[in-house]
Amino acid sequence: MKRVIQAILLALFFFVGIPLILGTFLSGADEKEVKNKGENLNKVGVPKTINVWIAEEEKVEKMDFEDYVTGVTASEMPSSFDEEALKAQSVAARTYAMAKVLKYDEKKPDTHPEAPVCNTTHCQAYKSKKRLIELHDDGWEKNGFNKVKKACEATEGELLYYDGEMVMQPLFFSSSGGQTENSEDVFSGAYPYLVSVSSPYEENASHKNEEKSFSFGEIKSLLNNKYPDRAIGQLSSANIKIISRTSGGRVDKMQVGQSSFKGTEIRNALGLSSALFSVGFGNDGKSVTFTSNGFGHGVGLSQYGADGMAKEGNDYKEILTHYYTGTKIY
Repeated sequence: MKRVIQAILLALFFFVGIPLILGTFLSGADEKEVKNKGENLNKVGVPKTINVWIAEEEKVEKMDFEDYVTGVTASEMPSSFDEEALKAQSVAARTYAMAKVLKYDEKKPDTHPEAPVCNTTHCQAYKSKKRLIELHDDGWEKNGFNKVKKACEATEGELLYYDGEMVMQPLFFSSSGGQTENSEDVFSGAYPYLVSVSSPYEENASHKNEEKSFSFGEIKSLLNNKYPDRAIGQLSSANIKIISRTSGGRVDKMQVGQSSFKGTEIRNALGLSSALFSVGFGNDGKSVTFTSNGFGHGVGLSQYGADGMAKEGNDYKEILTHYYTGTKIY
């Protein structure tokens, strides 16, 4: 009898005691991991309201913060885009606004010191619900605005973080032409989450193979007006050429006459849609054609790329972590 009782107790130890001990140990480890993650995360709280400088009216308007995010998302991205792409845009827009709010006390914007953000592309485009409805066809409020609002509500309060800190440069643009850019190749600062990545699903993107032709005289005049400090001299097909490209494929440096220009400088002076361009010369030998792909600066989230990823089955978090390398959403 004694041996039977010992056998039963031994069996209970193996089948109940050991799993219970292991479970307690592993559970404790999980809780510690979560706690450590929480301690390392500098979580930012989203305010109830935000002040926005309305440029055309030259006044500050105080509005609900999430209503502002909805207005930005609807202004920056077509409502016809996939809902997951709209969600991704809403998180980027919310993070951008919070970055401006957090910087506001340190340095107020020169163009609108009365508010941390404005309603133009100087910050990010914003239109009120009323104005958006006026600009769209009948029925858009139900089929378009409500779709955008639903996407924004699904991400309410969510922001982008990198290494526990909120992302301060959640840049976005229209279309990339297939590859985004390192931030330092376009702007002055390098950010670990703004690195060149592929953007393969942009079949429906606008601004493909756009051609703009200029006479040599027009190129010289436009560059002189924009950058008067650089002498150009006599132009010919021999001294108009691309010198180097960035890792994202855009023009890094270009020779025009006697001077060198950044690809972004050429884009700005000539009004090109993108710095992802090639050059060709006319039969007359006195004109040059720039053929560009993509629209915008090329850093961060490609909006058409986001829509393409969504249509391929990716959710908004997968989209965001692809375009903002190493980030997380909280």
